[in-house]
Amino acid sequence: MKTKFLFVIALAFGVSAFAQKKEVKAIQKAIKGGSYGEAKNLVGAAEALIGSMDDKTKQSFLLAKAQAYLGVDNKNAADLKVAAATYNELKDTKYNAEAEAGISNVVVAMVNSAIEDQNTQNYTSASTKLADAYTYSKKDTIYLYYAASNSVNGKDYDSALKYYNQLTELKFSGIETLYYATSVETNEEESIPSKQERDLLVLGKTHINPTEKKSESKRGEIAKNIALIYMSQGKNEQALEAMTSARAENPDDLLLIRSEANIYLEMNQMDKYKETIKEVIEKDPNNPELYYNLGVGEDKLGNSEEARKYYEKAISLNQEYSAAYNNIGALILEDERAIVDEMNSLGTSNADYAKYDKLKEKRQNVYRDAAPYLEKALQYRSDDKGTARSLELARTLYGIYQQLGETSKADTMKAKIEILEEGN
Repeated sequence: MKTKFLFVIALAFGVSAFAQKKEVKAIQKAIKGGSYGEAKNLVGAAEALIGSMDDKTKQSFLLAKAQAYLGVDNKNAADLKVAAATYNELKDTKYNAEAEAGISNVVVAMVNSAIEDQNTQNYTSASTKLADAYTYSKKDTIYLYYAASNSVNGKDYDSALKYYNQLTELKFSGIETLYYATSVETNEEESIPSKQERDLLVLGKTHINPTEKKSESKRGEIAKNIALIYMSQGKNEQALEAMTSARAENPDDLLLIRSEANIYLEMNQMDKYKETIKEVIEKDPNNPELYYNLGVGEDKLGNSEEARKYYEKAISLNQEYSAAYNNIGALILEDERAIVDEMNSLGTSNADYAKYDKLKEKRQNVYRDAAPYLEKALQYRSDDKGTARSLELARTLYGIYQQLGETSKADTMKAKIEILEEGN
């Protein structure tokens, strides 16, 4: 009896093992036929048997499960997470190579899906997928950076802060090598996706002059964004601590110093702003934007003369600096306010009429001084057509020309306004 009982148990186990293998083969067959939905249903049915599977069958089942949930061109985040977790279970087994390749495919699918989300402004979903992609591919810290950026775009500042702090702890810089070569056909330098592709183009003689450049560090941007998020939460001290800490590790990083200056500007600490921006100028004396920013700082402090000097310095370094021309024009026009106030305060005596005429001429001289700067500002706007700022400039100039009696210029500007309004 005892022998017979053991035989029945062995037979039962044999039938069970056969059933398990049959379930796995059914899943594999569905996958081979491209029926991933059916494969997932079969996985669900087979899950109940996993506790009694031997190691060999269990590993085959896990591989089939991972493949079923990965599918082809699958964008379902939940499915992809199941696939990644299942592939992870297969590491250090005989299917290790398949697991590594599978996780890579999951990451690619997650990133592609995140890009689609980003393009449709579904920033929260994009951020989650990119953060998950980083979880499964720790070497690709750039995914965490893009997750943070999408969180900012989606106004999920808590998640953005979490990701940015992780990047800071990882000492992420985002610096990468960029590859360039000059096209023989156009004689223009082109950006090439990879060294291998660039070298092939050079070998094929369609391109010459292969060069490499380093991209800018993203540490300054990250530190600035951390600080700005803290500031939006009313945590100004933490904002400055974040910036100070970042600068302590990278004291000569120009982007960091500029970011620190911008934080002081946002916090309206103008003395610290000027001090910090001057430190940047010492390291980068021919950068017109720095002088422009100093002009903005002096302007905020009400130091019009100093502001104008900095704007003019910016223009001397970049003669097409639209914003600097605009701000000088605006500074000049500020003198109009006091003149108009005085004109409005006059009475009706002959002396007042005489004074009014003098003030009117003085006002027109203000217009004459401002007009050339505003004309340059409009001329050098790179995004001229259809923008609100260009319209504002054109309307201001139109009003000035009317006040000065310059009919021809006024008519020309009126036509420009109509074109801008059509494109706006």
